[in-house]
Amino acid sequence: MSTPPRDLLTPDALGMLLAIEANGSFAAAARQRGLVPSALTYRVRQIEDALDVLLFDRSSRQAKPTEAGKELLREAERLIHDVDALANRVKRVATGWESVFTVAVDSIISRSVLMELCEGFLALNPPTRLRIRYETLSGTLAALKSGQADLAIGVFMTPASHTGILHESLGQVQFVYAVAPHHPLAKAAEPLSDAVIQQHRAVAVADSVPQGEGVTIGLLGGQDVFTVPDMPSKLEAQLRGLGGGFLPVSLAKPYLDTGRLVAKKVSRVTRINPVEFAWRNPGRKSEGHALTWWLSQLKQDITKQALLQPHHRV
Repeated sequence: MSTPPRDLLTPDALGMLLAIEANGSFAAAARQRGLVPSALTYRVRQIEDALDVLLFDRSSRQAKPTEAGKELLREAERLIHDVDALANRVKRVATGWESVFTVAVDSIISRSVLMELCEGFLALNPPTRLRIRYETLSGTLAALKSGQADLAIGVFMTPASHTGILHESLGQVQFVYAVAPHHPLAKAAEPLSDAVIQQHRAVAVADSVPQGEGVTIGLLGGQDVFTVPDMPSKLEAQLRGLGGGFLPVSLAKPYLDTGRLVAKKVSRVTRINPVEFAWRNPGRKSEGHALTWWLSQLKQDITKQALLQPHHRV
């Protein structure tokens, strides 16, 4: 039975093939690798037989790669680099870095500021692969509790959600009921009662947890609802007059200032929601370096304020 190609195409064998290309001859490559020429030639023929291709043209004194050989050599260089990178990553992970670090982010959080944090983290050149997933409402915390995320930013904590979770305040988010200037409620008498609001379509953000497990905020029974996936989509829908609803003041303010949205007083209590960031309790294990870095950033007041103050072009 012939040897499978994958058993022959080891990092050492790929390095040998690259050495032949770099030196231009089997003899020179053998000297560089500390092999007798016959041993190197035998190994090359083994690989060629397994692949059923000719890798080097031996018709001249120079060992020139064939087209098939060039393709293998291109991939060989990449594969050896990947193996070296993997080895370095494994060594660094052993020193306390997480192999993968996932951050669940609620759509209320400023994405531009989040990307600035990602930029700062990646500038460390960590061995950790960073992943960001956008969630909404209880889906942000659910991603953390289910193990799909290591850190959740922009969560709304409830007494029942504290088990096994550590959390700190990010700040408070105040909401305003807003509609487009051409919306029927823009000129309605204030304060708007629930009965009046109920007669008009609401724009709501869908909870990102599985169907039937999520929450809804600010909706009235029997009200027509236009559901969108995230807060930026909700803003866009309300700017177009597709419905009314509560928006974070920081998100709505630039559009209120320019008249593209109209703030309306409502009879119900003004919404002010505490927002937090949360992570799983490591127990006896120490926190990984990636989590430690992110927590150190999130505990800075300037970062907290920026994350809750989205930047928008009006």
